[in-house]
Amino acid sequence: MLPAGKVLAFAAQGERRCLGVRRAGRRLVCPYGAVLDGASARDQCARCAQLDRSRSVAADTMADDPRPYGVYLAYFGPGLLKVGITAAERGPARLVEQGAVAYAWLGRGPLMAARRAEALLGSALAVPDRFAKAAKRAARGALPPVPDRVAELAQLHCAAQGLAGWPETLQPVEFACADHTELFGLDRIPGEVAELGGMTSGAEIVGEVLTGVGADVYLRLATGGEGEGAAEEREGVAGGRAGGERAGGAGSGRAGELGRVGGANPVGVAGRVGGGVAVMDARMLSGWVLGAAMGRVTTVPVRAVGPGAGEGEGTGRQEGLF
Repeated sequence: MLPAGKVLAFAAQGERRCLGVRRAGRRLVCPYGAVLDGASARDQCARCAQLDRSRSVAADTMADDPRPYGVYLAYFGPGLLKVGITAAERGPARLVEQGAVAYAWLGRGPLMAARRAEALLGSALAVPDRFAKAAKRAARGALPPVPDRVAELAQLHCAAQGLAGWPETLQPVEFACADHTELFGLDRIPGEVAELGGMTSGAEIVGEVLTGVGADVYLRLATGGEGEGAAEEREGVAGGRAGGERAGGAGSGRAGELGRVGGANPVGVAGRVGGGVAVMDARMLSGWVLGAAMGRVTTVPVRAVGPGAGEGEGTGRQEGLF
């Protein structure tokens, strides 16, 4: 768990390795021993990722999945509404993983009916099925009041269910908005936030957790003025390859091995940790062996984020299946 106030102080060791694939509820080690780029959120090499996608709902290679699926509308900020699908048995877990600020269910039914509804919203209402990470981060620092979010979701929900061509086997769901302000601690995110870059061997991250939204962890970075003995009081990781269950879902407490970073007695003394706020994509830690930090400051690159962040990253749309 990464609760607010927890101090993290860890370092990357060795090389970042591919996490392999999961089959039958267990993880199979990457047979290639592939080394990954520290600046990427991907925790698999190309060949393991290809194997994973050979039996994947997201890649449309699992069309015979008999489970019921839910179609949802997710809100990330003004004008940032997307459509998506998830297995009904997972409930809202997918929305938490994506860092959705608010969401509403649109319909429920077989997989292919859910896919058709998703494609229908894309073609008829130009509703995307994804947004760039930078766009979602930028919106969190200046969110409108909850009633405004609800109204925007409700308007799209009504328009979507009124479309001609709605799949007959997809049962419409009455509008009900769920908001994640409290779950994510969105009120703790300041308007100006920097970004932590990728890790390299020996790079360290030292800071106090403000909150977590999906895979993003917001940290108040240490300035180095922790005082004598602070390094001795800090506990690092017990060891092990980070991301055994895929680092991510920081807001829901799902960050793989990262959940152990900081130990049971972190440096929580007021005044010892200060400085600017930066956001870290916890997925970029997957595949590293994490150990205790030896220094008192973050040595991972920290970059400022200005207006237009996320531009040039693509439209956030993927090709339709139908």
